[in-house]
Amino acid sequence: MLLLPVAEWKTAENSGFKPLLGFLFCLFCFPSFCLKKMNNETTTLISLKEAMKRVDHKLQALEAQFKELDFTKDNLTQKFEHHSKTLASQAAQDELWTAVLALRFTSMELNILYSYVIEVLICLHTRVLEKLPDLVRGLPTLASVLRRKVKNKRIRIVWESVLEESGLQEEDITALCTFFIAHGNKAEHYTSKVRQMYIRDVNFMITNMVNNQALQDALLRAVQVTEKGKAVKAPAEQKSSLKELIPSVKN
Repeated sequence: MLLLPVAEWKTAENSGFKPLLGFLFCLFCFPSFCLKKMNNETTTLISLKEAMKRVDHKLQALEAQFKELDFTKDNLTQKFEHHSKTLASQAAQDELWTAVLALRFTSMELNILYSYVIEVLICLHTRVLEKLPDLVRGLPTLASVLRRKVKNKRIRIVWESVLEESGLQEEDITALCTFFIAHGNKAEHYTSKVRQMYIRDVNFMITNMVNNQALQDALLRAVQVTEKGKAVKAPAEQKSSLKELIPSVKN
């Protein structure tokens, strides 16, 4: 068209050249525009995928942190529970020792209670040795049984069975041993006949003069084991008077 004369070129331009130029422009520019748009969309998609990967990594990191926090929380909870149990046990032991040292018994009454306590402890030790005849030399005292049962499963199983047979619990042994340690050096053992001469109802005496529940239960069970061979439920509180407890001078 450029080879046409100027007059014809102008005529051609006026008649249909402009639409042709628009068509050519669209023909060459639209693909470029589309390509550019596709490139932009591809770039956006890639950026979105990278962003999703970063979010996924952050979520994984957060999940790992939460797992670590849960693990730390469980450890702290276990330590707290163990510490709470330890404090509760120490508080109970302190209360028990206070109750044992605060007992206001006469020498005769203390001797009677000591007699029941020492007979029960000896009975338990004897029953353990009967079940473990090969360990007689290694278990000369009840203290050795209590000490070795912690690490020796066989001794522990026998000890638990002896307690069950006697109707006693570990708390009872703790209370009885505490009583023995506190008063054993100054108390005297009374036989059954002598005990009956001094007092008729030892259960009533214990119930009314021992305020600490753990110590009271342990002493009552010690009386039952000594007299009946096995402890049962704590007897009902008697209504007899103090005068009925102590025999008359004539008796």
